[in-house]
Amino acid sequence: MARRKISEFRAKTILYNALNLPYTGLMLDTTADWQLQLKSLASGKRYVVKVDEGIKGRFKKGLVVLDQTPAQLPAAVTAMAKQGFRYFLVEEYQKHPANAEFYLSIERQRAGNVVTFSAKGGVNVEEHSGELKHETYRPAGAKAVEQALGLPTKTLAALNAAFDANYFSFLEINPLVVTAGAPLLLDAAVEVDGEAGVFVHERWTAADLRGAQAKTPEEIAVEKLAEESQASFRLEVLNPDGQVFLLLSGGGASVVVADEVHNQGYGQTLGNYGEYSGNPNAEEAYLYTRQVLSLMLGSSAHHKVLIISGGVANFTDIRVTFQGVIRALEEAKTKLAQQNVKVFVRRGGPYEEEGLAMMSAFLKRENLLGQVAGPDLPLTAIVLPALTTLGVKE
Repeated sequence: MARRKISEFRAKTILYNALNLPYTGLMLDTTADWQLQLKSLASGKRYVVKVDEGIKGRFKKGLVVLDQTPAQLPAAVTAMAKQGFRYFLVEEYQKHPANAEFYLSIERQRAGNVVTFSAKGGVNVEEHSGELKHETYRPAGAKAVEQALGLPTKTLAALNAAFDANYFSFLEINPLVVTAGAPLLLDAAVEVDGEAGVFVHERWTAADLRGAQAKTPEEIAVEKLAEESQASFRLEVLNPDGQVFLLLSGGGASVVVADEVHNQGYGQTLGNYGEYSGNPNAEEAYLYTRQVLSLMLGSSAHHKVLIISGGVANFTDIRVTFQGVIRALEEAKTKLAQQNVKVFVRRGGPYEEEGLAMMSAFLKRENLLGQVAGPDLPLTAIVLPALTTLGVKE
């Protein structure tokens, strides 16, 4: 069973129908006449618009815009569409207190559908992970979950029935708010059995699948950088909520380092893969590093590490590229420190001594230092010390 994400618009249409509640969300496709669709919105109401392409952590990535008038929506959509996104969801803005946000998910597992819930939800739900409760779904036990979240009776039964009938594999509602005695699904993410569309084509189809084709703003920025430079740049997001992020130089060496992360059992925690080579200047190294750090800081993982590594360069000036890397780290140092990130470096090549000394001094000063080493350390030997700082795989 291949788990595939479907659009939030389609997921909510199914779920609200199962709950016998109206749903007025509006799906926009920027390849169609989407601005005409916005003219149907009530002028006296406020709205939310968000990218609807199966991306996690949209709010923290700036892909959700709140409290907009209908007149403001075109500019908000256009700004996000310029980052390479096609599908958007527009909904009425629902003002509510932050302490009224709950968390609810259902996941299909071997033992049955497992319900996870908490009275503390929202974008920072990971900070309260210790309060998440897990129960295998049973009709007799649904009442306790509903009472904990203030949900009307039979809400969980209706959601579970829709989950099964529509071949869902995973459903997450976060935040879930209860208003006027009815559940309000402010944000919903659904994964389905990608091969089941033929059985439920009247409810969701292959056209509702999302995620595989969407590129992150960081990937798009690096593609543009590569187009405009004589140097080579590549960036691929593997796990947006990963723990291990890589800033690698040289195609062959970068593969070896990434493989070592996998060989140590941390392959699923790799946030990104990519490399820079061809003697980029300091500005280009800075721009590339900014995108890697953007991905890293956007990850919801609690324990993260950055590995800066590469082979022994023949032409790339280590001192120059590290000037750019350090400039990007300098900009992000406060957030990196707040997230307890440590940086591990292994590099060699022209002016390596000056470059490594600069890097070591900066990381020490900002309390980001994990380890800095030159070519006397084997290429893959920087990986295990970095992974050790993570403690556990999330």
